[in-house]
Amino acid sequence: MKTLISSTGDNLDAGFDLRFGRAGWFCLLDEETGETTFHENESRDATQGAGTKAVEKLVELGASRVISGDFGPKAKELLDKLNIQMVLLTDDSKSIADIIDSIN
Repeated sequence: MKTLISSTGDNLDAGFDLRFGRAGWFCLLDEETGETTFHENESRDATQGAGTKAVEKLVELGASRVISGDFGPKAKELLDKLNIQMVLLTDDSKSIADIIDSIN
């Protein structure tokens, strides 16, 4: 399974970003191999539709689960429609490495 995690930066020490569509980066974790890759969220500054564009990126990357702190209504509806599991976390003091450790 591949899991996308909203991130403030492009490395494992980066903080968890509570925002989905406006997150600066996405960490993609391949749970089978343990490999992580970071992808810049190019739509974070979009005037509208950042959440739906983030969902498109998630699908492009092959993720079936996403961890973030908040999903806008349009993004949530689209994720539901695509059967992508949403996991809500409210602790933005965690690093990406902390979150990955809790998954493993």
